[in-house]
Amino acid sequence: MRNAFASELTKLAKEREDICLLSGDIGNRMFDNFKENAPNRFINCGIAEANMMSMAAGMALSGLRPFVYTITPFTTTRCLEQIKIGLAYHNAPVVIVGTGSGLSYSELGPTHHSFEDMAILNCLPGIKVLAPCDQNELKAFMREAITLDGPIYIRIGKKGEPILNTHQQIKIGKVTELMNGNQFLILCLGPITSEAIETSNKLKEILGLKPTIVSMGSLKPLDEKFLMTQLSKGYKYWITLEEHSVIGGLGSTVADFLQKNNSPKSIKLIKLGIPDEFIHKLGNQKFVRSQYGLDSEGIFDVLEKLC
Repeated sequence: MRNAFASELTKLAKEREDICLLSGDIGNRMFDNFKENAPNRFINCGIAEANMMSMAAGMALSGLRPFVYTITPFTTTRCLEQIKIGLAYHNAPVVIVGTGSGLSYSELGPTHHSFEDMAILNCLPGIKVLAPCDQNELKAFMREAITLDGPIYIRIGKKGEPILNTHQQIKIGKVTELMNGNQFLILCLGPITSEAIETSNKLKEILGLKPTIVSMGSLKPLDEKFLMTQLSKGYKYWITLEEHSVIGGLGSTVADFLQKNNSPKSIKLIKLGIPDEFIHKLGNQKFVRSQYGLDSEGIFDVLEKLC
């Protein structure tokens, strides 16, 4: 996804002279093509992320359209005050990109894990919180983002994520139904959506079931119109899947939606995500997902018990 981000941003910079990029001392070679085409619109701000965010706010309020890019914890929690006051309060049109989100840098421990970013930014007024499932959603979101007012946060993975969304119409705040089925409604956010798709193959082969799988794409705005249409579909279980804490992310937001709309008591919400704890047993992303039941086998085990 990060290579797709660099490629798409370079295209946007060729099309618009107000596009600029601020990097927190990361991805320099990745942006060589961008720097070649827009040498005066790339700034390596170094390991000074709070300053970088304030610079982006000033640039945006001066008529530019800056993208801010670095590893997720350092572009979100490290500079929360600057995002709150510099961007959200002033409705500054800055696109914040957090790369290596969730467990993408799982081997590096809690300093590089990001399970709280969406929860924290979700409560700031006026900011959009996006988590594309693949590079197609990412590129579509980037193009739409630069036409909108106000700050936007996009959390992405790292590399090697499969392409899942091949739909032509991808819009911020609108879900994409990747698979239509019955009994289970699986609402996914981010690249971990691929695990749900893999799970569906096992469900069909072993249990003869085909779930409905949706890429939410966006936590805020939430596609409440779509969710309203699902209340009467007869799904017994709604499952949320995210590589984020079960507190404050997609699961919590969907729970709020169900409570607010007096959903049928027959609907049971299952939240799959990172529990309320730090991860000390480290390994690669695949290993840690398996430890927390967030890989296809773990998701299958949960659904099998619900049948």
